[in-house]
Amino acid sequence: MAIREIVMHPNEVLEVECKPVDTFDKELHALLDDMFETMYDAEGVGLAAPQIGIDQQIAVVDTREEEALELINPEVIKSSGKEVDLEGCLSFPGLFGEVERPFRITLRAHNRFGKEFKLKAEGFFARAIQHEIDHLHGVLFTEKVIRYIDPEGDEE
Repeated sequence: MAIREIVMHPNEVLEVECKPVDTFDKELHALLDDMFETMYDAEGVGLAAPQIGIDQQIAVVDTREEEALELINPEVIKSSGKEVDLEGCLSFPGLFGEVERPFRITLRAHNRFGKEFKLKAEGFFARAIQHEIDHLHGVLFTEKVIRYIDPEGDEE
C-alpha cells in the first residue's frame, strides 16, 4: 500500500466524466488499498479516483459511523428528503460550504471483485457517498455550495 498525492483544484482531472471500470484485477485491489491509505492519512471521509489523478469511476468512503465502503461504477438509483449541511473536500483544503443534498439514497455499485450490490444510506453517510459520486462525474462541491463558511465559524 502507498499514500498517493492528492490533486488540488484547479486541475483538469477533477472536472471530467470518469471512465467506467471494466477490469477487476489485482491492480484495482492495490489502487483501492492505496486510496484508503491516502484518505486516512489526509483525515478524510471519502476519496475519489480523480482526486489522485485517475480517470476511473472508483471511490472509497469511511465516515467511521458505517462500514468502510468501496464504490466502483456507482450510481444513485433512488433518493428522498433534503438536508443542508457543511461539506469540505480534500482537493480544496480549508474551504467549507453548506450544500443541499438528498437525505436518503439507494445506490448500485460494484465491489473490488466485480460483484454488483445495492446499498441504502442516509444522513452523513449518504452525503459522503454523493460527494464522491459527484467527483466521478466532474462535479465539484463548490458548484453546489449555498454559502461558504469560514473555518472559524463566520459566514463568507
